[in-house]
Amino acid sequence: MNKQKHTVSSAMDKLTDDARNLMTATTDVAEEKVGEARKRLADTLERGREIYDSVLDKTIESTKSADKAVRKHPYQAAAIGLGAGALFGYIVGRNANRNHRTD
Repeated sequence: MNKQKHTVSSAMDKLTDDARNLMTATTDVAEEKVGEARKRLADTLERGREIYDSVLDKTIESTKSADKAVRKHPYQAAAIGLGAGALFGYIVGRNANRNHRTD
């Protein structure tokens, strides 16, 4: 998932750079520069759309898999959720107590 986040972040950075280049190119209204910048922007948007579609497909697949697992083992899933919630609550509560103490 981190690789996907990095890829999306990289694509967004590229999109931002291309948008800035398009704005800079249109300042002089030079047709060649505008065309090149628009093409790069269109290419970047298409890559972003492909990445988004890929991430969406993987998310849907993972969600379906998790749903099947929970339906197959509902009591185990509830116990895991309860245990994770209790652990999370303990950690958050402990950190909150540390932050409110005056030394």
